[in-house]
Amino acid sequence: MTQIKVSPTLKTPPLESGDSLTRAEFERRYQAMSEIKKAELIEGVVYLASPLRYRNHAQPHAFIVGWLLTYVANTPGVGIADNTTVRLDADNEPQPDALLRIETGGQSSISEDDYVEGAPELIVEIAASSASIDLHDKLKAYRRNQVQEYLVWRVYDGEFDWYYLDQGEYKRLEANADGIVCSLIFPGLWLDVSALLAGNLAKVLEVGQQGLATVEHQQFVIKFTE
Repeated sequence: MTQIKVSPTLKTPPLESGDSLTRAEFERRYQAMSEIKKAELIEGVVYLASPLRYRNHAQPHAFIVGWLLTYVANTPGVGIADNTTVRLDADNEPQPDALLRIETGGQSSISEDDYVEGAPELIVEIAASSASIDLHDKLKAYRRNQVQEYLVWRVYDGEFDWYYLDQGEYKRLEANADGIVCSLIFPGLWLDVSALLAGNLAKVLEVGQQGLATVEHQQFVIKFTE
């Protein structure tokens, strides 16, 4: 009788773009490949990040994080994360470029193994253009999971989209008469989009400070400090 030899251990298959996986299998393969720095599961499909360019991703990313950090530093009860894994649902585990979340009583929580679970209130993505997954499948996943505000900086297009959730649909949040977009979920989070697109970080931070000085922001802070 011929005996069939079976390997005592089965190697974990590599994680590759285009794979259709469950979230559990996605995490198993991701954790087994320490050399991969960013992978996402969007609507059940794996996406691996390409190398990031300076002007088209790294610098815009840094500007966004700096703007959000200023807000968080002055707003107790609001947390920030940069490029962290978010367990949205059974088919979606993105790594947003940046997010804000209400730490107590908000939509998301931190799991025992230190991942964000559920939908953060605000997510920002740096996208190449309107053709990016950020404005298609990822947008659908964020909308379905009730991410309240979704910001997309389309670097190649020179555009910045700020969406807010209204009765299950995303609508564009327009700038006021002064050209400033004001968050509906995080009072005092103000953005001069024109200054951001022009690379004028000093102006972005100046306008951000104006938002922090408003009565609405002060009242929001009181909610978490009483």
